[in-house]
Amino acid sequence: MESGRITILLADVQPIVRRGLAALLARSPEMTVVAEAATARDTTRLAVLYQPDVVVMDTQLPGGEVDATIRELARTVPATAVLVFTAVDDEDTVVAAVQAGARGYLLKNCADDGIVRAVKCLAHGDAVLGPGIADRLISRIGSRAARHQDLFPELTGREQDVLELMVAGMRNAAIAAQLHLSPKTIANHISTIFGKLHVTSRSEAIDLAKGLRRGRAGGPPLELVRTAPRPFPRPVPLAGRTPAAMATS
Repeated sequence: MESGRITILLADVQPIVRRGLAALLARSPEMTVVAEAATARDTTRLAVLYQPDVVVMDTQLPGGEVDATIRELARTVPATAVLVFTAVDDEDTVVAAVQAGARGYLLKNCADDGIVRAVKCLAHGDAVLGPGIADRLISRIGSRAARHQDLFPELTGREQDVLELMVAGMRNAAIAAQLHLSPKTIANHISTIFGKLHVTSRSEAIDLAKGLRRGRAGGPPLELVRTAPRPFPRPVPLAGRTPAAMATS
């Protein structure tokens, strides 16, 4: 951010949605909408041109899949945070967006101040998942635990929680927010995981988790699970969060 101002690119196929968002965000004096896009290609092109702090984008832009667009943004403008703002809330789309690198996912039925605060959070390096979205992610991950309870017995339950969220594509800030821990604690857990699994990088740990076979030899590939099924702590709804309370990587 320059001079404390948050620059924003709006990407939605509907002009009325872009105009409404622009008017809403303009109420906040520190925010400036620098460009609008109606296609995936224009979103990437304008992001490269304007280097915004935040891209607010729908999942249904013509000319590209949402995950491919987010990955292209991560490659070409890595300092720009992506906030998915959409009416689509199915698990596959949510997971694809988060794995591609989206730092926020918010539904269009949120309150007006929800989108404003989400943009501020992302601009300050935080991660935001709207009410219900975090539950879907955690439910999807947690459902694997009941089927496979003997994976990575050397890890504690909390370490397996962290590893599961890593495999789901979440970065440290998002993991910290979901588990209600500090970023430093998450970093310490990840360092311990590396040591116990005898790996030296995040990608190695994720690849090992994805490719691990039952009994570590033979059998079909398993998805990442916990040693014992136990519920994740419920995420705090967006309405109850503040930028200061959101964890950063």
